[in-house]
Amino acid sequence: MSQKLVLIVIDGLTPAMLERAVERGTAPALAVLAENGSYRRAVTTFPSLTPVCLSSLATGTHPDVHRIPHLVWYHEREQRLVEYGSSFRALRAAGTAQSIRDAIFNLNAEHLSPDALTVFETLDDAGQVTAAVNMVCYRGRTEHTATLPGVRRTVCGPRRFYYFNVFASDVTGAPLAVRTRSGGSVDNYAASVGRWLVTRDGFDFFVYYLPDYDYASHAEGPEGAEAALTRTDRAVAALLDAAGGADEFLARYSVLVCSDHGQTKVDRGVRLERAFDGFSLFRPGRGLAELAVTASNRAAMVYRLPTCRAETEELARRLDEEESAEVVLYLEGGEAVARRAGEELRFVRGDGGFSTRGDESLLPYPDALERSWAALHNPNAGDLIVSAAPGFEFADLGGGHHAGGGSHGSLEVGDSEVPMLAVGLDPPGSIVEVAPTVLRHFGVEPPASMRAAAHAA
Repeated sequence: MSQKLVLIVIDGLTPAMLERAVERGTAPALAVLAENGSYRRAVTTFPSLTPVCLSSLATGTHPDVHRIPHLVWYHEREQRLVEYGSSFRALRAAGTAQSIRDAIFNLNAEHLSPDALTVFETLDDAGQVTAAVNMVCYRGRTEHTATLPGVRRTVCGPRRFYYFNVFASDVTGAPLAVRTRSGGSVDNYAASVGRWLVTRDGFDFFVYYLPDYDYASHAEGPEGAEAALTRTDRAVAALLDAAGGADEFLARYSVLVCSDHGQTKVDRGVRLERAFDGFSLFRPGRGLAELAVTASNRAAMVYRLPTCRAETEELARRLDEEESAEVVLYLEGGEAVARRAGEELRFVRGDGGFSTRGDESLLPYPDALERSWAALHNPNAGDLIVSAAPGFEFADLGGGHHAGGGSHGSLEVGDSEVPMLAVGLDPPGSIVEVAPTVLRHFGVEPPASMRAAAHAA
């Protein structure tokens, strides 16, 4: 019988920060796991933004399969913007009530492809007891009712499901999650739930999502958030202590520790919309528009709307002199095109891998061809996908950015590399490989959607 498994996801943690904290002893719980396991640097998906990455973690697929394209995107059928939470100002700009519905409910119930089975759905079908706390991509087989009065809409999640005090399948006594993010209140909520579950050995597979490190890294930069990682480490230690110590914990559970994406330092926030002066741009509540520009963190998308007469290539050329846009991706004639400083690389995926035309050094990033191809073939993606240059961040709908702190989203190595630490199994080389690795650990065959993603990679 396979050992039970805990997947610990520390949002935004870079490999360098984990390695330094383990070496210096400022993350003792993670150090214990490292002493007992195997470690490698792995790769995330693209755009390297939390809803996209967590959907890839849960489904074992890139965005071409799971269909979550970005933190903010244009919903063609509904002719509106979807905003999952770039900032409070961005939520207000997109419509606060609708944005809350999109982030809590619609991402899983409507936007996530029904063809991309999650690790929760697959393990539920196999009779395993699944659990998750605060996991953004949570779709499972068990229906849950909200704990908040007046919220009647239900969701389908893991068997044991806890989501920022909005949903709780059990009464755990956990405190309010969203109180003081700078003090680690969300991770404290998760730790309380995690202690409750481990004390009762209440799961076979548990996703333990800890987002507060990312919040601190955005504010302080990835090199300045060591104190936040020490707080997050205490949330990891809470699980070990609940089992009676590290030895007892590891006797009961295998462990995977990873992040969803990296982070890099940003110094300048820019509005990508300025590159499209002369075009009418989509805004909620306004009239006809030619383009929808959806930007946040270090990735952006540009959607050609029906009234736009400019071709996609013309729009891409407008970004040739835009210093914040390092790479512009689009599709043309069955090929993917990567445009950088006026130069082009064209590529096509076939049975034997990718064939290319042009200078491959234009995409010197981890697994760049596969990740770019998958992002472009997401049916919800823009006609252009823009990866930011080092040091730049694209301002969101509300004008918000993290200049002076950290950000992520681009193809760059710092945004794309994640730590992968495994105890009791081999560490996967990509977050897309996490879900199938978990399933095989339980002796469950990954579904066709995950096998197709593995074949493509």
